[in-house]
Amino acid sequence: MSDVSGFLIPAGFRFAAVKAGLKASGRTDFAVIVADEAASAAAAYTANRITAAPIAVDKAHLQATGGRVRVVAINAGNANCAAGQAGLEAAYATCRAAAMEFGCRPEEVFPSSTGVIGVPLPVEKLVAALPAIQANLGAESENFQQVARAILTTDLVEKTAFARLTVDGKEVRVAAVGKGSGMIHPRLVPHATMLVYILTDAEIEPATLQGMLNSAVEVSFNRISVDGDTSTNDTVLLLASGASGARVEAGNTEFQAVLTQVATSLARQIVADGEGVKHVVELRVGGAVSDAEAVVVAKAIAHSPLVKTAWAGSDPNWGRLMAAIGNSGAAIDPERIDIWFGDLRICRDGGRAAEMDVAAAHVYLKQPEFSITIDLHQGDGSCVFWTTDLTAEYVRINADYST
Repeated sequence: MSDVSGFLIPAGFRFAAVKAGLKASGRTDFAVIVADEAASAAAAYTANRITAAPIAVDKAHLQATGGRVRVVAINAGNANCAAGQAGLEAAYATCRAAAMEFGCRPEEVFPSSTGVIGVPLPVEKLVAALPAIQANLGAESENFQQVARAILTTDLVEKTAFARLTVDGKEVRVAAVGKGSGMIHPRLVPHATMLVYILTDAEIEPATLQGMLNSAVEVSFNRISVDGDTSTNDTVLLLASGASGARVEAGNTEFQAVLTQVATSLARQIVADGEGVKHVVELRVGGAVSDAEAVVVAKAIAHSPLVKTAWAGSDPNWGRLMAAIGNSGAAIDPERIDIWFGDLRICRDGGRAAEMDVAAAHVYLKQPEFSITIDLHQGDGSCVFWTTDLTAEYVRINADYST
């Protein structure tokens, strides 16, 4: 985390993390974000029909409060998913204990969990750790970083993003913290796991905040995939404390742009820290019938094991891309597809480009990050999508994750 974070952390929030004893490693595993006053809130959740207990609680609490949150309580090391009624009771017990500790209503607590699915959450450990968290609360960059570290599971690095802008002559800060490395193919709706918390000290009404979050999510977290598996726990929470005194209304394009920038930065960091990843790939799909069809093509490519393993070996096997495009279900004309690896023309009119240089393409794909551009020549639809290769290390990590 850059030293600059010290003056980019939004006002009106405090942070802390402790060791509650959930992680076998013994590292910090329980973190909180506390708003000095009830903050406006907006959220997006996984589209998986199997959802963790905290998500059910979060939805109920945001409805009960009209979109207000005082405390975010995040545990790592246990997903609190597929635990039946006991899982719900554990989530509610966490909220009641946190409400007593921080002086708010239980409905103003937003719980989150990440870790192994199907294991009962030892909620008593979280409850016992709350006094230590209260004692360690702070608003400094180190306190913020404690949260970034505590929520990690198979992640190798902390993930944060910061920005600021001026609204009516007042400085507004935006900061985000998240985790995610495996089980990454978020399909977040209001229409191992990714958790993201975005904070701002702007004053924004919950309904306006929700609209802005929806727009930002669609072109950031909904445009990434590591392995094509959508988690049961995916959550993005956006909080606005109002502590800056700067009011942001619906339609503020500058704030929307900054929010989207921060969300995209965190989304790309999650992809770059994918389990076993050696290559990060930016897919640029254009010429589709619609933007939605462009996304369909991008996902077909991003989720193809044959394509991803070719990338792992820096193999310029563009035929696998063609197969994935054809299998996507999107409207295409096989004889009008063009493909580039970076600036290298690979495919022209659905066939191998005469100028394709296999050796140069192989060298290009050896880079840790590279781009692939596809033009379908069917319409004006387009998208940018970020994904990864699939390596033997990914298999090793996930072959014995719970044992």
